[in-house]
Amino acid sequence: MTLGLLGRKMGMTQIYDDKGLAVPVTILELGPCTVLQVRTKERDGYEALQLGFADKPRRLAIRAERGHVARIESKRNKARQAGGATLEPKANCEPKRYIREFRLAEPASQKVGENLTVNLFENVAAVDVIGTTKGRGTTGVMKRHNFGGLGASHGVKRHHRAAGSQSGHATDRGNSGKKKKGKRMAGRYGNERVTVKNLKVVKVDPENNLLLVRGAVPGFSTNFLMVRPTNKRRKTIIYQSAPSKKAKK
Repeated sequence: MTLGLLGRKMGMTQIYDDKGLAVPVTILELGPCTVLQVRTKERDGYEALQLGFADKPRRLAIRAERGHVARIESKRNKARQAGGATLEPKANCEPKRYIREFRLAEPASQKVGENLTVNLFENVAAVDVIGTTKGRGTTGVMKRHNFGGLGASHGVKRHHRAAGSQSGHATDRGNSGKKKKGKRMAGRYGNERVTVKNLKVVKVDPENNLLLVRGAVPGFSTNFLMVRPTNKRRKTIIYQSAPSKKAKK
C-alpha cells in the first residue's frame, strides 16, 4: 500500500563500506517513471498510481499503446465530447514497455504526466523487490524440490533420481488412489512472480538513476522489476531477567 518505482536489474557487484567490509549489492536502474493514470476510489473503487517505465519506439507500439499515453482523435472521442463527457487527461509521452500499478492507502498527490525519480528512496532504509525468476524449463524433483534421490546401491537399478511413491492404493477405507493436491513432483521450474522483502538500501545515485541494495533480486540482468518501501517490520524481543532466589524468599 505504498508508492514505489519501476526499473530493471543491471547486475551484481560488491562495494566496501565504511568499516572496509565487502558488501554484495545488486544494481537497480529505477526511473524516471511517468504517471500514466491516477486511480481514485470514486471512479475505480481503489486508490492507485499507474506508472510506465522505458520508452518503446512508436513503430513497434500498437494503436492502443499509443492511445494510452497520448490523445488520438477518433469518432468515439468526438462523440463523447459532443455529449458533454470529460475525457481523462493523458501523459503525452512515448509509449512505455513496462506498466504497473501501485496501490495506495490515501489519494495520490501526483498528477498525470509527472515524472518520478529514484529520489523517492532517499530516506528509505529497506525495500521490497518484485520480479519474475529465471525460467528453467521442465525439471525433475531433485533440481526443483531438492530431493535426495534413491540409494545408489546394487539393489537400485537406474532409478536413482526418481521421485518415489506418489499415491496410495485404492482400498475400502476411503482411499481414492489419486495424488494429493500440492504433491511435489517434476514440472515447470521458475518463471514465476517472487517478492524479496526487506533488502537494505546501500546507496542511492540520483545522477545515474541507480539504487544499490544488499543481496540478490529475482530474474536475469535487464529484467524489469517493481521496487517499493518495505512493509516488513522486525520483531523486537525484550528479555527480562529472572527473579533472584533472594527476592522469592
